[in-house]
Amino acid sequence: MPIVLVRVDDRLIHGQVVMGWVPHLQAREVVVVAEAAAADETQKALMQMAMPEGVQLRVLGVAEAVRQLREPEEARRILVLVPSPQEALKLLEGGLDFTRLNVGGLHYTAGRVQLGKAIFLNPQDQEALRELARRGVVLEGRALPGDVPIDRQVLLGAAP
Repeated sequence: MPIVLVRVDDRLIHGQVVMGWVPHLQAREVVVVAEAAAADETQKALMQMAMPEGVQLRVLGVAEAVRQLREPEEARRILVLVPSPQEALKLLEGGLDFTRLNVGGLHYTAGRVQLGKAIFLNPQDQEALRELARRGVVLEGRALPGDVPIDRQVLLGAAP
């Protein structure tokens, strides 16, 4: 199952993803992994309406995503979206194999510090990113494919 990118973006499906990442990656499928979205039929319908023609969408909880993405299927280029680093870590802990994580959009809420353009992390986000890095996942921070990536050490809370 060719996962071309796992991306952290708290907005999930929006313009940067649909107009930037999907064409750049030539993704044929987007899998949103978010428990709340998977349980909300209205949210799933709105996300489906935003998808480009010819790009499949699945909205799943973590356990179901691991199960479905580990099953052999026909070759397909998949973009996986998660709302926080914690879901990415749960995917890895559940047995989903990926080696790269893009941190692209975590917006300001109380308790988060800004580490890059549209990247605000709280201590739990940083700890999840540290654990992902310890397990060999390459981290990058950028909103759009053409942006210069934020240094990995900045995402981990250390100076570059």
